[in-house]
Amino acid sequence: MSAADQETVPGGDLAPLLGGAWSAGSHRDALAGLARLGWTPCGVGDWAVALRSPDGLLAARVCPFDPAYPAFLELCSRLPGNPYLPRVAFSTPLEGGGSLAVLEFLAPVEERTAADVARRWREGGGDPALQEVRRAALEIDARFRARVPWWDGIDLNPGNVRRAVDGRIAFIDVFCMDGAALYGQVLADAAVVRDRFPADGTRYLLDIPHIARESGPEEIRALRAAWG
Repeated sequence: MSAADQETVPGGDLAPLLGGAWSAGSHRDALAGLARLGWTPCGVGDWAVALRSPDGLLAARVCPFDPAYPAFLELCSRLPGNPYLPRVAFSTPLEGGGSLAVLEFLAPVEERTAADVARRWREGGGDPALQEVRRAALEIDARFRARVPWWDGIDLNPGNVRRAVDGRIAFIDVFCMDGAALYGQVLADAAVVRDRFPADGTRYLLDIPHIARESGPEEIRALRAAWG
């Protein structure tokens, strides 16, 4: 979804963002640009960093490398208005294979609520809107599984269940890559990874937050030496 196709997020002020040439810069440029606009870091996942808008209504997801996220954006665009999906204001690719997506802000929910919703998803139950999301997600999962290397599938755990500002339950990032296998392959033979992904999409493959947070200095050095 490009800036030209943005949805309306009530109260969200997109004007300062829409004038920027985000796609010409990397995820590093996007993070710096959002910070200059007053956006505040509010979360770090395995693949991306989130920042919250000054008015508190929007969140920006900045990612250096994540082939799974287009699947989630497709899910959102296929089911506009479904209460279980966030409204996406806009998204754009970034230089080197990263991405920037701006969507309505979603806060954590109570552990019991999140676990209950995740359980209903796994069991195929829930109200019609939840079932609609699940059916579409399964269809998208099948297509991405056939074409995306190291695809891991649907990952709806309690951490992916959130609450929108208007109080409804909504999901984030329900698809995932097999990161352990992917980065293990980088260490074993990086040429295999380079052969399966386009070069312009993996420039910042080692910049994902999980590596910075979880890998020791020796593993970081080994990854950088292997990737070259």
